[in-house]
Amino acid sequence: MVDKLEEVTIYTDGACIDNPGQGGYGVVILYESHREELSGGFSLTTNNRMEIIAAIVGLRYLKMKSSVTIYSDSQYLVYGIEKGWAKKWKTNNWKRKGGKAINPDLWEQLLDLCSQHEVEFKWVRGHSGNVENERCDQLALQAATQEELPPDTGYKNNELE
Repeated sequence: MVDKLEEVTIYTDGACIDNPGQGGYGVVILYESHREELSGGFSLTTNNRMEIIAAIVGLRYLKMKSSVTIYSDSQYLVYGIEKGWAKKWKTNNWKRKGGKAINPDLWEQLLDLCSQHEVEFKWVRGHSGNVENERCDQLALQAATQEELPPDTGYKNNELE
């Protein structure tokens, strides 16, 4: 008999004031009757990095292997996993058609976390009234506007997304 995995729903969003600029992420985690909200930010980063970091933070929060559905309004994030782009970039030593893959440090972490769970990413249209996506957006913007944010040590100022 196989134990059923805990079913977890995670909503994520990233925000950036200017791009690159000060950024933040928001995460809402729902499981059984529990709800957790997580957020944070960085002094200089990009919107795409915040989108990936939000998913990483959500998955890192989980204490045991789970069946996870992650909702994001970032096609970059969702397609990066669901269409296999990130795995392909990794297999090709972080190269893609037209040059090197951007944000390999974060994709590497996300792929590792996804391998520890059963994860499905789903795209949701941003700013369309989805309550949890809107909440993540609020959390991300609040985090991005905080003072004295730490640096995003993985961001390289000469790599634009």
